[in-house]
Amino acid sequence: MKILLVDDDAFLRDMYSTKFKEAGHTVSTAQDGDDALRVLKDEGEFDVVVMDMIMPGTTGTELITKIKQTENASETKCIILSNQGEQNDIDDAHEAGAVGYIIKAESIPSQVVTKVEELAQ
Repeated sequence: MKILLVDDDAFLRDMYSTKFKEAGHTVSTAQDGDDALRVLKDEGEFDVVVMDMIMPGTTGTELITKIKQTENASETKCIILSNQGEQNDIDDAHEAGAVGYIIKAESIPSQVVTKVEELAQ
């Protein structure tokens, strides 16, 4: 699976990237919404975009909306990976088009990989 991982925390971005690569996936990373849109344009189609909810300049729901309007990414599955666990955040993400919402504090990295794999099917 080809995954774009978007998170402004470099440590988390690197850790999750490593975990996904160890599971056999191809991973690109971006530090914020603008960077993610550039990567989508430059690197073509991705199966999944896993993104944080709170990032500089944009929210996860705003990024999902932009991804869904992008020519080569309109069918890309979007999954939120965030510490924001309020029900209204989860509802907003699903309304924007997220296929899943994973709360970082409730899952160890290997569980996150498994959950993303399940949601991406």
